Amino acid sequence: MSAERHLVVYVKAPLRGQVKSRLARGIGWGEATRFYRLQTMALLRRLGRDRRWRLWLAVAPDRAVGGGYWPAGLPRLKQGRGDLGRRMPATFRRFRAGAVLIVGSDIPDISPARIDEAFRRLAAADIVFGPAPDGGYWLVGSRGRTLQQVQFAGVRWSSPTTLADSLASLGRFRVAFATKLADIDDRAGLDAWRRTKSGRLLKVS
Repeated sequence: MSAERHLVVYVKAPLRGQVKSRLARGIGWGEATRFYRLQTMALLRRLGRDRRWRLWLAVAPDRAVGGGYWPAGLPRLKQGRGDLGRRMPATFRRFRAGAVLIVGSDIPDISPARIDEAFRRLAAADIVFGPAPDGGYWLVGSRGRTLQQVQFAGVRWSSPTTLADSLASLGRFRVAFATKLADIDDRAGLDAWRRTKSGRLLKVS
């Protein structure tokens, strides 16, 4: 893989019962699955056309890597097994050089401008994070030799301390931060987002 900008979007097969379980408790499995499918496709359209980076899909579960859920022209990787602390370093190690950002597929306000900002912040750092209001993060990136060295040990995932734990595990690296963005985990988050401009554009019941 060449020394350039790579943007990796973590996606799940958009199947009922396998995505957005907390959201489904508020709006039902059918609408939660539909939201995830629409949101993912909208995100890929926004980010996949930009020539400032190459977009990749990291697919879960691994057996879905050949599925027809996403645009056929996008290169795909398997996420692999384990929690994010295992999967994200494995993704970074697939790239020998360049700058690599990993983002989730359920953050509606990711835009090309936000991604470019994160790449620019990374140019002067070893690691970049995009914080989320809940204590986690919507983006993590690394570059150069650091790609092979990133490890996340002792991180409490999906908790208010996820970002703080990740920072503590990295210690010696220079860290930069991108803009704070929220994902949509539940009905309250969806309702708040639907009142925004981008939320009104994506039609969800």
